[in-house]
Amino acid sequence: MSIETIFANVSCSDLRASAAWYEKLFGKPPTRRPMPGLAEWQLTESAEMQLYEAKEHAGHSTLTLGVMPIEPERERLEATGLAPGPVEPAKDFFIVRLRDPDGNLVVLASARRR
Repeated sequence: MSIETIFANVSCSDLRASAAWYEKLFGKPPTRRPMPGLAEWQLTESAEMQLYEAKEHAGHSTLTLGVMPIEPERERLEATGLAPGPVEPAKDFFIVRLRDPDGNLVVLASARRR
């Protein structure tokens, strides 16, 4: 198997409200809306995120995003009105947690510089 790209999928109950939240998170609108109930962000050449309206699954997703450095990203998110938690240290990395409008967990992770 030769994997070329990864699509992370997050379920939401209201695509309009959640898309506005994720626009703040990613700092840009969706890259495309290929079908009703679906918005997609192309984040890098090989990493994409799908936001899918599926009320029965909303609130059960976890999305982890690798960022460097983490503190400026946390400050940017706070300035947009999102509510990121504090920077939490771990052995080899730092994380910041926040929740989208449905309660899906979004984790920013940043490796410690060596």
